[in-house]
Amino acid sequence: MRIKRILWVLAAFAFTSLPYAQGGQASTQSATSEATKAQMAAQSRGQTGIIAQSHAQGPVPMTEKEVTKEIKSAPAETVIKDVKERGVNFEMTPDIEKKLRKAKATDEVVEAVRRAGPKVRAQMARMSMGLGQGGAVDIPKEQVQAFDAIKSELDPDKAIALVGDFASKYPQSPLLSYVYSYGANGYQQKGDADKVVEYAEKGLKLKPDNLICLILSLGMLPQPQYLNNHPADRGKILQEAVSEASRALQLILQLPKLPNEADVDHQKRLDQIASSVHGSLGMIHLDLASEALAGPDKDELAKAEQELKTAVTTTDRPYPGDYYRMGEAYALDGKLDDAIGAFTKAGEMGQGTMIKAYADQRVEELKKRKVQGSAAPKP
Repeated sequence: MRIKRILWVLAAFAFTSLPYAQGGQASTQSATSEATKAQMAAQSRGQTGIIAQSHAQGPVPMTEKEVTKEIKSAPAETVIKDVKERGVNFEMTPDIEKKLRKAKATDEVVEAVRRAGPKVRAQMARMSMGLGQGGAVDIPKEQVQAFDAIKSELDPDKAIALVGDFASKYPQSPLLSYVYSYGANGYQQKGDADKVVEYAEKGLKLKPDNLICLILSLGMLPQPQYLNNHPADRGKILQEAVSEASRALQLILQLPKLPNEADVDHQKRLDQIASSVHGSLGMIHLDLASEALAGPDKDELAKAEQELKTAVTTTDRPYPGDYYRMGEAYALDGKLDDAIGAFTKAGEMGQGTMIKAYADQRVEELKKRKVQGSAAPKP
């Protein structure tokens, strides 16, 4: 049994900032200078990155006061929608989180606000753009508007339909790789692993360094719902996924610093982005360990354990599923105490989710296994 990984990088506003100029007017600037302007003037669309301002101004980012007021007066769904569409002009801190929760913010609202901050929007924009794009690309206004409609659509079925319409109307658009990212995101929300990989590969075919597509694909390739549909290619898929994960980690290392970002903060940001790749890589090695005919492959188990350990120790918000898979790896490796510890941590971090129920069950199973092992007669 595996638990589907929900990648934090799939926030609906992940691609809010791209290098384009509308209607033939290349009025954009570099990500760093434009970010500073947007912060100071608060006149941009609320995204930190390369933006077009010549034709229309987008929504101004929400202030802490606005967010708090809306939390008190509107349903959580409305707050989440607004912060995704507008962004916020502040970074989440423990003090701000405390204030939001005092205003009765749900966990989903707090996470949406966290992801709507300037730094996260900037890093996701850089990830979606890839590297080496310093200038603007002349894109017709109607394509930009169609792309904006896709970014704003919260319903996965409607978003997927819009992606199809865009691909049919503008097959040569420079935005198409990013559009396919949204198609993959929509199918991920629907739980269709094959379609996630299909759309991510479409995006990567157009732009091999589209990091969001690469991470989306890696999140699905080792999943049982994908591998079970391709049994004849299982080994090949896993081996190629190892290479793709290595490529993703190299691309992450090349992501540039944000404006006024200290070296230590830059490294922390890269580590947090890479955490999801390490989590996927841990699952890949866990799958490869099970391929051995004479029992679990010890070398692959060791790699799985190390990758999953890296995944949970290099981010402020570890994914509980990574702890769960770590528990699986330790259990297969005969490290029962370590496995119980990992499953226990998965349950603690997965409060309110199915992960907790599965993790608690595994803890009980392993405790019984330990008792039975200690009671067995020694040879």
